[in-house]
Formats: sequence, structure tokens, C-alpha cells
Amino acid sequence: MDTRTAIVRAGVDLLTAQGFLSTGIDQVLKAVGVPKGSFYHYFASKDDFGLAVIDAYGIYFAAKLGRWLGNPARDPLARLADFVADAKAGMERHKFRRGCLVGNMGQELGGSHDPFRDRLESVLGDWQRRVAACLQDAKAEGQIRAQVDCQRMAEFFWIGWEGAILRAKLTRSTVPMDVFADTFFALLKE
Repeated sequence: MDTRTAIVRAGVDLLTAQGFLSTGIDQVLKAVGVPKGSFYHYFASKDDFGLAVIDAYGIYFAAKLGRWLGNPARDPLARLADFVADAKAGMERHKFRRGCLVGNMGQELGGSHDPFRDRLESVLGDWQRRVAACLQDAKAEGQIRAQVDCQRMAEFFWIGWEGAILRAKLTRSTVPMDVFADTFFALLKE
């Protein structure tokens, strides 16, 4: 792994756990074991680094969604349920200290930092399109009502899911994730 990639990967880990404003450049560099000059060789500023971290996380998570939502061995709603189950396992594995980097940064900086807001919204838009495609597959297979607006329900999914992740971190329980997912799947069939 090259130095830039190692710095970004450390950034993903640290920012997911403690946020952008609470994470210092020195802390990231210490995790990687490189001098401060290396940081400024690869990034013009902490903001430039933050954008690179968002991009890396977006790519990582899109691949994860691709694996779960594109699994041809499972029917479409089972694919989405598998993603939910994997996310719950991840929250438990990290003892509810992490969550979604995009959701965390959106809450922390989305209202005050336009370059981050735009990038975060772009990533969420990509995820939303992936869920919409999965829901469209579910509609085509008769798993959900024909009247379901797949685009709107995918948007609803991410709005609610990010809130469920936040609440799971607060309660240190997957119950909020279950409440949201159970309600979401029920709405698709009503």
C-alpha cells in the first residue's frame, strides 16, 4: 500500500470513530507512522484530506452495497435485508463506537461546509440509486406493491437508515436499526 492510501485508510478509521473536527492530522500520521511532511506532500490541507477520505469511503461502501444488493443468488428484498444484517453485525463488532462516516460527517459538517456537503450528498445519491435499483428488481418480481415509488422509497431508506445508525450508537443497541428496517419493509408491502 502506498503512503497516500495508508493515510486515507487511517483517516477513514479515525474519522468514522471520532469525527473530522476531533481528529488531528498528527493523530492520523501517528497511526500510519509517517512524518508530517508526508501529509502535505499528498494533501494541500486537512479539508483536501477530508474530501479524499469521503471519496475512499464512498468507493468502499459502494462496493459493499454492490456485493449485497447485486447478489444474484438472493431475491431483491433478501439482498436488502442481508445488507441490514451486515450493518447490524458491524455495529456490534465495533461496539457501537463507529457508524457511517458519511452520516457522521454530514451531521458534523454538512450544514457549514459546502464542499463537504456536496461530496457527502453525491455519495448518498449513489447509494440511493443502488437501493432504488434493488427495489425496482423487487417490484419486477412482485415482491412489493406495483404502486411503490422506488426512487422515493430509496431516498426514505437512507434518510431513515442514517438516523437509525445514529440512534443505535446512542443506545448501543441494534434495536433502532431493527425498528427502522422492519417498518421500511412493511411499508413496501402495504
